[in-house]
Amino acid sequence: MADLAVLGVAFVWGASYPVAKGALLYAPVLILILYRFLITTIVMAVAARHEIASICWGDCIRGIVLGTILFSIFITETYGIASTSAMNAALIISLCVIFTPIIDYGLSGRLPPTGILASAAISCIGVGILTGGIGKSSPGDALVLGAAILRAIMAVSTKRLLAGRQISSAALTAIQGSAVATLTFVLAVAQFGIHGLIVNATLQFWGAVAFLSLFCTIAAFYIQNAAVRKSTPTRVGFLMGTEPFFGFVLAHLLLTESLTAAGFIGAGLILAGTFAGIFFESRT
Repeated sequence: MADLAVLGVAFVWGASYPVAKGALLYAPVLILILYRFLITTIVMAVAARHEIASICWGDCIRGIVLGTILFSIFITETYGIASTSAMNAALIISLCVIFTPIIDYGLSGRLPPTGILASAAISCIGVGILTGGIGKSSPGDALVLGAAILRAIMAVSTKRLLAGRQISSAALTAIQGSAVATLTFVLAVAQFGIHGLIVNATLQFWGAVAFLSLFCTIAAFYIQNAAVRKSTPTRVGFLMGTEPFFGFVLAHLLLTESLTAAGFIGAGLILAGTFAGIFFESRT
């Protein structure tokens, strides 16, 4: 059930790329992130008010640390989406399946098993085919690559910081959301001023914000926080590696971004590497 839940998160996050790409036509990056996490914080603070009231300062600090990492992920990822295609963003982010086991095993003083490294390499080759190689990459692609590294750090940090802790996934999501909203608010006010936070946009923009907040943030991070505590960072990382496939397909359906033979080959390699990685990880 945890694996199926993480696959559901991968699908929703795959959809987030074309949705965010469309929302950025109406508002800058910081404003989109701010409203997304304001809604997240309010909803989760109400839902987890009893858990939040009973947590200790140590767990609160752990949540803030994880929220700061999450803030870094969304800043780099959303700026990347703004300057590259939704397909490229969804596919490059999958490279976190390479970094997650390397960081996870590395912190334990061990090398990742050969099967996991080979599976990650297959996924990497798939992404390379889909994006046309390093020579055709853009600054946006580089930012999304940075977000992939940060995602791997997030998965490993969540597992290690919360090992044996009693903080609920709902309370953790609320604290993380408040950290992201606060940091984004400070940057947005510094760049645009208070009046610049007001958005005059269509229902399409607010519908996108609601989808990104309720499904891609609240539901997704609650599920991921719960799953990574019951599974391993490597296994969750490989399951989340299906995200680029969903993003690839949905970017075509929602934004009519072109599909090519190379794209299909790359997507197939990503899926093959992802599920091979799950197989080898389960054997360890």
